[in-house]
Amino acid sequence: MNDLLSALGDDEENDEEHVRPRAPLAVRMRPRSVEELVGQQHLLKAGSPLRQLAGIDGPGPSGPSSIILWGPPGTGKTTIAHVIARAPGRRFVELSAITAGVKDVRRVMDQALEDRDLRGFTTVLFLDEIHRFNKAQQDALLPGVENRWVVLVAATTENPSFSVVSPLLSRSLLLTLRPLVEGDIAALITRALADERGFNDELILDPAALDHLVRMAGGDARRALTALEAAAGVAWSAAESHGLLARRTAQKSDAEPAGEPSDAQPGKDPAEETPGAPQEPDTASGLEAETSDGDRDADPGTDGRPAADSAEEAPDGGGLSPTGQIIITIEHTERAMDAAVQRYDKAGDQHYDIISAFIKSIRGSDVDAALHYLAKMLEAGEDPRFIGRRIMISASEDIGMADPSALQTAVAAAQAVQLIGMPEARLILGHAVVHLATAPKSNAAYNAINAAVADVRAGRGRGVPMHLRDAHYTGAQGLGHGKGYQYSHDAPHSVATQQYAPDDLLGVDYYKPTANGVERSIGERVERIRGIIRAKDRRTK
Repeated sequence: MNDLLSALGDDEENDEEHVRPRAPLAVRMRPRSVEELVGQQHLLKAGSPLRQLAGIDGPGPSGPSSIILWGPPGTGKTTIAHVIARAPGRRFVELSAITAGVKDVRRVMDQALEDRDLRGFTTVLFLDEIHRFNKAQQDALLPGVENRWVVLVAATTENPSFSVVSPLLSRSLLLTLRPLVEGDIAALITRALADERGFNDELILDPAALDHLVRMAGGDARRALTALEAAAGVAWSAAESHGLLARRTAQKSDAEPAGEPSDAQPGKDPAEETPGAPQEPDTASGLEAETSDGDRDADPGTDGRPAADSAEEAPDGGGLSPTGQIIITIEHTERAMDAAVQRYDKAGDQHYDIISAFIKSIRGSDVDAALHYLAKMLEAGEDPRFIGRRIMISASEDIGMADPSALQTAVAAAQAVQLIGMPEARLILGHAVVHLATAPKSNAAYNAINAAVADVRAGRGRGVPMHLRDAHYTGAQGLGHGKGYQYSHDAPHSVATQQYAPDDLLGVDYYKPTANGVERSIGERVERIRGIIRAKDRRTK
């Protein structure tokens, strides 16, 4: 049988023919024009640099601009470069920063200058993973980009502000690619199933399987197509192991007698298209399910559907549709990909973005979002000790005295994480996150220390009052140190009326309690204490 899935294991009619491995589905389905691109519509508006580079819109009075494509994996950076490569009058050169060096860059620049001056060609240099180039290697690009010997199309998954040298950034346009939305991913999968470069309608996806693939792709088109190809392989092997492929081949042969051409659609049983045609008991539309020990089920219609409309099912799910297509079920997709790969770079944007969202979710009291980001970091392999440290900081910065026990929980969690490690540490971290996210919030202590630090840095606070100075050494009392100091425990309620702050900070309130949680009662106590301590100050005034 000669169909697009022969490379997956079914090539009965070409057993003696060498089968060359096919390119990955993601490569075969790579868009060939701007019109085929899915997503990134914010970069494809009329007159945009991408459309100019692709030869769709003219450059106008300006020439083509060098661009840096920044975005997560699977969002179309390489695909966009290949679309640009198809524009007329261009020489396309592709380098990877993983394997290329300064010599390779200079060779491209020299050839580009020659092609421009002698042949009238514009060279488009696609440099993948530019963030892997060091400063000297990136500097080698500057003359060619500045003088437009080449039009640079650079791709990176790292923030260019940190990974690309400033001179190159200033000579290029930075275009940010966004993760594909679920509708984009679903469209790509559907196209791959129908397109002749993909599976040419030889397979169909169960709706639950499509949802699973879309969800697990995480906005990554390459991952979605790779998972689809793997699931197709699982479904194909299952159908083959249960003899469904051989039966489908036999059905096609029986449905098309010699000398009688059929105008049935590919994979379609002619008997289904001819009214009144006899239905054989082993056709794709009415095959009786076969058990694992070879006995046929006597009642193929027990699932509530007419036998003629039932799909042929394999014992482990899947099988053939009434039109003879292999069905990819959620069992196949789950077998092909156990779990979504977390997009997370421990030293890059994702590290900082997710921990920022985590802390802000705790601060905003969204316990569910906080738990999500915690799980995302743990599943991606983030150091749980780092998370524990950030939880301790959050307990003081965002909760403070509104719930003094939050810091105790955070410290205990951080220590427990070091004692027991993963995977059990997730339980302790989850416990702490729930406590902090649901606790009343106050940043009064955080604001108080910041205000005090600001005054110190501004030079405020002129000395220590004499009665508070150290008086334990010989001669200190002669200097007036400690004179007039009142021992607090000798005063009522252990609060004495005396000056503690420097003269120029009298009456300054750094700590301003909120009315949230425990801090409501603390605020009342602070007001009473200040009234006692500063009574002398008020009398002096």
